[in-house]
Amino acid sequence: MEEISDMEAVELEVVEECPVKQVELTVSKTDDPTLPAVTFRMWVLGLGACVILSFVNQFFWYRKMPLSITSISAMIAVVPLGHLMARTLPHRVFFKNTRWEFTLNPGPFNMKEHVLITIFANSGAGTVYATHILSAVKLYYKRKLTFLPALLVMLTTQILGFGWAGIFRKYLVEPGEMWWPSNLVMVSLFRALHEKEKRPKGGTTLNQFFLLVLTSSFAYYVLPGYLFSTLTSFSWVCWLAPKSILVQQLGSGLQGLGIGSFGNDWATISSYLGSPLASPWFATANIAVGFFLVMYVMTPLTYWFDVYKAKNFPIYSSELYKSNGESYDILSIVNPMFHLDKNVYEQNGRVHLSTFFAMTYGLGFATLTATIFHVLLFDGRDLWRQTKSAFKGNKKIDIHTKLMKKYNFVPTWWFVVILMLNIALVLFTCEYYNESLQLPWWGVLLACAIAFFFTLPIGIIAATTNQAPGLNIITEYVIGYMYPERPVANMCFKVYGYISMTQALTFISDFKLGHYMKIPPRSMFMAQVVGTVVAVLVYTVTAWWLMEEIPHLCDTSLLPPDSPWTCPMDRVFFDASVIWGLVGPLRIFGVEGEYGNVNWFFFGGAVAPLLVWLTHKAFPNKQWIRLIHMPVLLGSTSMMPPATAVNFTSWLIVGFLSGFVVFKYRPDWWKRYNYVLSGGLDAGTAFMTVLLFLTLQSKNIDLQWWGNNGEGCPLAACPTAKGVMADGCPVT
Repeated sequence: MEEISDMEAVELEVVEECPVKQVELTVSKTDDPTLPAVTFRMWVLGLGACVILSFVNQFFWYRKMPLSITSISAMIAVVPLGHLMARTLPHRVFFKNTRWEFTLNPGPFNMKEHVLITIFANSGAGTVYATHILSAVKLYYKRKLTFLPALLVMLTTQILGFGWAGIFRKYLVEPGEMWWPSNLVMVSLFRALHEKEKRPKGGTTLNQFFLLVLTSSFAYYVLPGYLFSTLTSFSWVCWLAPKSILVQQLGSGLQGLGIGSFGNDWATISSYLGSPLASPWFATANIAVGFFLVMYVMTPLTYWFDVYKAKNFPIYSSELYKSNGESYDILSIVNPMFHLDKNVYEQNGRVHLSTFFAMTYGLGFATLTATIFHVLLFDGRDLWRQTKSAFKGNKKIDIHTKLMKKYNFVPTWWFVVILMLNIALVLFTCEYYNESLQLPWWGVLLACAIAFFFTLPIGIIAATTNQAPGLNIITEYVIGYMYPERPVANMCFKVYGYISMTQALTFISDFKLGHYMKIPPRSMFMAQVVGTVVAVLVYTVTAWWLMEEIPHLCDTSLLPPDSPWTCPMDRVFFDASVIWGLVGPLRIFGVEGEYGNVNWFFFGGAVAPLLVWLTHKAFPNKQWIRLIHMPVLLGSTSMMPPATAVNFTSWLIVGFLSGFVVFKYRPDWWKRYNYVLSGGLDAGTAFMTVLLFLTLQSKNIDLQWWGNNGEGCPLAACPTAKGVMADGCPVT
């Protein structure tokens, strides 16, 4: 072998140094190519995790507290099962000495097959957003939508994202500068779960701790889930003045400001914001400040100063109203062609939003521009340097890319073929089922163009800053002006233009996880394709089953007051389809609408990071100024509605205890058990919820007593304007 020159040695040394310090400290620089990744255990546990998470997450989707079970839960839960299968399965080899040779048990349960199982689980954990279309059309608009077009829309949405991911993976996965910060949590957890450990004296192993938490949360959830549902939102302030609208507006955690309200229920805590145990204190603090400013400054001021006739409507609501406070009969303004009936709309008058709902749209506008300007101002120089380094032809590869070169690469043409076939299927679906889906062929191509254009720049931002601006507002705006008065077209355009890009970033993030963990690329490709198809099938079938099984699903006018099947997320999606699709932005936020001034939030969002940046430059020694993250702060309440005050107050309490108190004063305990605790709470709560539904709630076996009569704030949703009447409310 020829000797390596000094210059080559120096270059090799530089190449093997990871350009990002966090990656250098977290990700292993070694690989064992002999470890089997695609095994019988991987298929059984991977498909099982995908099916279970898909079913459970869709099951929770329609509930008042839609708990989302992440892949971390499955990632931890399969460890003892994998080791059990390694100990018990036979080692017999089938089809020996042929290309089809395989064995049920290739040896000890290893990290590579564990990663592929988690990729399958991630397919099930990632929500199929197009389910909202199915729910909106069938449950809210009360229109016919058959199973096949619904399945095709859900399937093509997910696969479309796979196409974008394949095209841009060269620029968003291989370069070391594109490091995808959130993946380091997964890498750390994988390494912790596969390190050999002995039970510490007086302590527990990670697997033992996980089982203890799972069992405890499973047993506890029978209280808020069935025996004592008031624990979901313990709003004691309302009880101080049961006849006062003001006090109940202040104290209600579900329909008011949530002062003093909290939830003793993991589903309440983690429903909309995810697990607070996984949120760093820096992000939790920004969310806390944003929530305080929105809920306890902006909302009271706009309501009690009667901005946009705020007192005619509830202080917190995602519903749509007439100017006199009556609920707007949306179905009355839909003609037989599923378009806006302009004559009836003129007779009924304009659609009105609660002022809180209107302001949350404004904050969404502000968050979009704030994200762009924040990244340009605070990360622009580094982003430009990293991007040039990633794209220049003679770029150096880091050690992880070098190690991956030994595996067979997935050709780009595989992804291009999938993309072209998928776009053709989308065009066929939208044209053949145009009466149901409404989106014309040019709308499909425009949505694809938007997704294609934004995937790379937003992917670069997400890969380097962990912040990704959403395109939902842009897509709704564009199609709302170009093709108004067609609600399903608006929903489909948003799903193909925005969600396919979001799905692409999820796939790319998974690619990078496989890159860090040295998973053969073709095995990753197989796991993602199969996992995506299986997840879509399970999500669709589960949604269809729940629509048939649960009477009056999502219809709050017919459901019992304490019913968990209120579909808050679908309600917001439906209202958005009315605002942006049926009525159109021109009649809401445009020259013909009442909320035109809300567009100034776009400007405010652009200015806010500039003010922080100028302050940081003026006082460079004040490091805390740099931690003011305006996109996170302005977007902190982006999930409200459907999220409520009690979700935030409970989440922030737990986030403070975990991210600040325990992290600061018990750092060793936090590093060892924090993420395992989160996974155990998720899994135990989910299993008990499904069990309660299958054994009791599906058979209408209820427990009637005051502890199951809701939070006790019936007047919180009452309007306070003089002469405005609402059911169950006193006339002021």
